[in-house]
Amino acid sequence: MERRRPLFAAGAYRCDEMPIAEVARLQDFFDANPEYFVAVEGAPPGPGAAREEFESLPPADYAFERKYTLGFEDGAGSLVANADVVSHLLAKDVWHVGLFIVATRLHGSGAARSMYGALEDWMAAGGARWSRLGVVAGNARAERFWERMGYVEVRKRRGVRMGQRVNDLRVMVKPLGGSLAEYLELVPRDREA
Repeated sequence: MERRRPLFAAGAYRCDEMPIAEVARLQDFFDANPEYFVAVEGAPPGPGAAREEFESLPPADYAFERKYTLGFEDGAGSLVANADVVSHLLAKDVWHVGLFIVATRLHGSGAARSMYGALEDWMAAGGARWSRLGVVAGNARAERFWERMGYVEVRKRRGVRMGQRVNDLRVMVKPLGGSLAEYLELVPRDREA
């Protein structure tokens, strides 16, 4: 595989945008690291999970600029993490982390923190003043991680179908340059009713 210039470095890892031609590579990564899918969807990833990841977009009534499918590689060129990021979602300067999966073998090593920190810096350099995401309530490992990264819950979305499960999502936001109050003015849908 030809090495491209990475979008950014993340400690010992490099991150680049994945082209659709790498759908099989992403599927192999998902299959080798099914924990996220089991925890969130109730089953390992299906054979079309990677294609869906590349092709899925925010709902038609959501304004956004661009969706990025990102791959993190180690020094040997192995895919060790995947992130899905949408720029300027719902409002200018709001970026959304739709997915962040790190290889199981790296859990507890500090790699996720390093990769996420570099991802956040990249988003901020691209104009993000706020980062937003949804984490499944009850997915304790993910909830702890995002809280440690500085995210705060702004509301809950209840009864969201994800694979074989129906989950409640904690919508979480992290200010990267603006205040939480400014964010809630900009994105009133995320105010807790």
